[in-house]
Amino acid sequence: MRPCIALSFSLFIAGGLQAAESVTVEMARTSETGSGPSLGSVSISESSYGLVFTPKLAGLEPGLHGFHVHMTGNCNAVEVDGKLTPAGAAGGHWDPDKTGRHGFPWEDDAHRGDLPALYVAADGSATQAVLAPRLKSLKDLHNRALMVHAGADNHADHPQPLGGGGARFACGVIKLPVSPGPV
Repeated sequence: MRPCIALSFSLFIAGGLQAAESVTVEMARTSETGSGPSLGSVSISESSYGLVFTPKLAGLEPGLHGFHVHMTGNCNAVEVDGKLTPAGAAGGHWDPDKTGRHGFPWEDDAHRGDLPALYVAADGSATQAVLAPRLKSLKDLHNRALMVHAGADNHADHPQPLGGGGARFACGVIKLPVSPGPV
């Protein structure tokens, strides 16, 4: 009987470790009235090369889209200059180092929330994983927002600020699972 208990406990612990190494973020269409319909999800997992973002999204415009981690885990609309901005409550790109600069995901002097562009196929689906080499731990992303922008991202602040990605198209809140307490 004891080997069965030990095996069960080991499998329970291994399952708990796996859960801590990845998280799934539900993504919804943004709107002036809050979250709209679901567009799918993005799985974020830890690897020895950085965090891997694997989308399973549908209903997007084909092409490249800006893809970022934003400061605050809130996808609500907020009023800016008298106009409601979808997902404006998410704040700006996550920039814990206070670089103030939009750039490529591998540049040390750019926002840490700058991710590689998201590729959307002709059928409106996004399934191609992207690697964020400077992001190492899921814990850093807890209670932040994951954002897909309407347009592409050139990873520079010129000719338009923040890569020219434009409107916030889809948003999801990154929530890590709560670890069970001691047994």
